[in-house]
Amino acid sequence: MIVCSCNVFSDHDVRSAVAGTRPPRTPGQVYGCLGCSAQCGRCVRTIKKIMDEALGACAKSCCAGCPHTAAHGQSHIETHAHIKLADIASIEAAA
Repeated sequence: MIVCSCNVFSDHDVRSAVAGTRPPRTPGQVYGCLGCSAQCGRCVRTIKKIMDEALGACAKSCCAGCPHTAAHGQSHIETHAHIKLADIASIEAAA
């Protein structure tokens, strides 16, 4: 299904970006992985939902044993940065 009609990418594109060796941790990073940037912002919540589904338990609760943390050697907070609803609202307001 098309997730972003402004940049024309699908749910498969988002899942592929998240499945990489250094998965994006925010919808903004997904746009970057796909070579574009947010336009109207209406797809941000859908991207976040797909990311949460693709990353499973890691996306919902961070833990020291998370493979994403160990693989990148980054701090817990940096690796598991999640978009806030305020960020979504500001993207939508800018549109």
